[in-house]
Amino acid sequence: MHPLLPFASLLLLLTACRPDQVEHLSNTKELAKEAVNWEVKRIMPKDLLRATAWAGDSLTRTAERELRQALADKLAAGGVAAALSFCHPERLPRTDSLAKTLQATLTRVSNRPRNPLNQATLSAAELNPADTARQVARPSQEVFTYQRPLVLNDQLCLRCHGEVGKDITAADYALIRQQYPQDQATGYQLGQAMGVWRVSLSRSGAAEFWTMKTRKVMKPRKPLF
Repeated sequence: MHPLLPFASLLLLLTACRPDQVEHLSNTKELAKEAVNWEVKRIMPKDLLRATAWAGDSLTRTAERELRQALADKLAAGGVAAALSFCHPERLPRTDSLAKTLQATLTRVSNRPRNPLNQATLSAAELNPADTARQVARPSQEVFTYQRPLVLNDQLCLRCHGEVGKDITAADYALIRQQYPQDQATGYQLGQAMGVWRVSLSRSGAAEFWTMKTRKVMKPRKPLF
């Protein structure tokens, strides 16, 4: 071996490791947070119930917003005749998409339904129009349920659910009765609970929603200049 070879190798190694050539990670804190995001964590039963409440709120609020917009558009375009077939929020695109994401089903029931398939016996407590009235339960190992009052908060809804002869014209009510001969869903006033929203959520859907809502999300770093 050439006598200068070991010295040359050492010199090359030292040159390659000069401090000004070492790339330091400047975002170690963010990387640590991101690592925590993906840690497998144990989710307790109380966490799943809380996630069910969050998911139910999210799904029903989405349904209310989408229904309000759809009805406003249809009523403006063609009155009750155009809007009547769209009063099915669980079928509307954004609501249906969110329900699939949450692995959930959304329904409405009432003591005085328009569609007899939505008939239910509800107590006064269940029809409490207070926005904080929530019922969350776990009827089985794999299923979680959510319920809250369905309150008539929009003037537009009186066009189909208000007082016949005052809020609902005779012609419009004839259209309603033609499609729903057993209709009971009239005579409501603003602020009154018409029934309840019900959501059924799978355990895996509740767990996924809990993980999503509690995950620490890295804030984007502001540019230096």
